[in-house]
Amino acid sequence: MNTPSNTRLTGALKRESVKKNVAAIHVSGKLSLLQRKLSNVLLLNAYDTLTSQSSHRIDAQALCLMIGYNSNDVETLKTALRGLAETVAEWDMLDEAGRQEWGVSALLSYAKLKGGVCEYAYSPALAEKLHDPKVFALINLNIQRQFTGGHALALYENCFRFVKTGSTGWWDLDIFRRLMGVDGSDYYQSYKHLNAKVIKPAVAEINKVSDIIVEPETRKMGRAVSHIRFLIRRNPQLAILNIDDGEGVRASQTYARLMGLGVSDRLARQWIAEHGEDYVTEKIDYVAGQAQVRSPAKYLSRAINEDFVATEAPQTGGASTPEIKQRSAKLRRVQELVQSRSPTQRDADKRLFMSQLTEDAARLDFENHGWMSALNAEAIFAFWDELVPEDSTG
Repeated sequence: MNTPSNTRLTGALKRESVKKNVAAIHVSGKLSLLQRKLSNVLLLNAYDTLTSQSSHRIDAQALCLMIGYNSNDVETLKTALRGLAETVAEWDMLDEAGRQEWGVSALLSYAKLKGGVCEYAYSPALAEKLHDPKVFALINLNIQRQFTGGHALALYENCFRFVKTGSTGWWDLDIFRRLMGVDGSDYYQSYKHLNAKVIKPAVAEINKVSDIIVEPETRKMGRAVSHIRFLIRRNPQLAILNIDDGEGVRASQTYARLMGLGVSDRLARQWIAEHGEDYVTEKIDYVAGQAQVRSPAKYLSRAINEDFVATEAPQTGGASTPEIKQRSAKLRRVQELVQSRSPTQRDADKRLFMSQLTEDAARLDFENHGWMSALNAEAIFAFWDELVPEDSTG
């Protein structure tokens, strides 16, 4: 859960000329890394209907896969859900009229497992707060999966919503210890120990695996450190870290058609980025209109780079295109099925399919190209035919 302290709003969050303080939702207790990840996945799954539905449901196996533990380990899931139901969320903020509002709620009002489905709910008051983007920022699950330390993920969540303002603002050390879940430890009353065991490792992991860079600053009262804040900026190495899995481009029909022609993932994305979807689609249509093409991908490359139009470009001998068109249609249907799923389901689908791949080459190709993996095309078609039999890709 995001648990930032009071800060003044700027930019899009500024209400006319009135600057309002928005407080964090503080989570008491010591959430484990698993529970923290579980909390984020449950919230993402429920977010669109958070204030319109009283309860939410998610396939238990999909939930386990998304969190990254054995889907048959029901006891671990029960323990994690119990921990969330026993954890208290507390907020203290100004409402729209400028009045101070304090509230407290269990993180989950209830959770149950039945028939392979996890059903859960939030209290209405907490759901309202969680759904407010000024209060809570959804965490990218692609980034969340990179974390191996609970303190690092906790600090990331507390810093992420402040990326636009560039700083968390000053936190009293007692508040900070609470946010990190170490407030009950005498050992961490010493800033030296807190810095060595919590702050430095967490900062190092955030800066290594996430989309932001954080830098701690401290303020003293006398000779002792009394407050801490974190300066925040975007991580320029985000693309190198490959956290953005290209879902936006890969979801397009143009990309699917390029895959059907045998174009590589990297080249397909490069063409779309450089020339735009309309231009690339025009050239794909041109190539598809040729009666005989020996190497569609190679011929398309010429069509794009040399700007072939209908009255230009010689036709070349080779194989006919019906199979290519059929394959492209299947790939487009896969993309439509993928986009029809919720973000939570899409992530679970990927994990489930990946778990069925036994060869390293196949797994690597799927990691790099997702559902457009040429090496796994037939397995992908079979997977979706089984997953959504009433809407077969065959």
